[in-house]
Amino acid sequence: MPQITSSTREIPETDSIPRHVAIIMDGNGRWAKNRLMPRVAGHKQGVETVRGVIKNCIERGVKYLTLFAFSSENWRRPADEVSFLMQLFIGALEKELIKLHENNICFKVIGDITKFEPKIIEFINKGEQLTANNNRLTFTIAANYGGRWDVMQAIRKMMAQYPNHPFDFKEENLTPYLSMNYAPEPDLFIRTGGECRVSNFLLWQLAYTELYFTKTLWPDFDDNEFDLAIQSYQQRERRFGRTSEQVQVL
Repeated sequence: MPQITSSTREIPETDSIPRHVAIIMDGNGRWAKNRLMPRVAGHKQGVETVRGVIKNCIERGVKYLTLFAFSSENWRRPADEVSFLMQLFIGALEKELIKLHENNICFKVIGDITKFEPKIIEFINKGEQLTANNNRLTFTIAANYGGRWDVMQAIRKMMAQYPNHPFDFKEENLTPYLSMNYAPEPDLFIRTGGECRVSNFLLWQLAYTELYFTKTLWPDFDDNEFDLAIQSYQQRERRFGRTSEQVQVL
């Protein structure tokens, strides 16, 4: 496990290639609608894009990839679409877990998985155990996840651990209880589909993350689109509260 630092407490190490990329995969439904296809067809195609992005991350040296697959607010979608997404999740887990393991990829899920059916929970637990010692890439799926939920569940766990604490907690006290306590904060956040918001995703962890928004719909997010995001990241000056002059001296 890497040394986890807080970007608001310390200046993290940076490189031309982001160590951690977090993505909101938006636009599956519109991609399908544009082709006069049912929304579920877009979700199926989106799975193919996930495979490509995993491959791209490995080739470029990205060590952590986190994808927002299903938010805690997505339960508000039509019941038939939610049901399809659950079945697609099961199918993807069944097909991909062995491949992930064979490629030395560590698989993790963050979110309140207790809301899922037992079969999904079983596959998640199996996948995490199977790939726990892999280190080529840490691939995280955020499922039934919300940034505010993450902070609240971390506070509850921390308070349970220290019931008699005098309440002068600091950031470093809370960090071990957050869902992504095993990964550095994202260097680059990508959202496809044209929307320009973070939608309750990794609210704590995105404090100093570079944000990249593209109108490209998720099923069309190919190698070239990924490269454009990386190039945009490489043009940013990551100051973490400092001035440009201070950064340039280093």
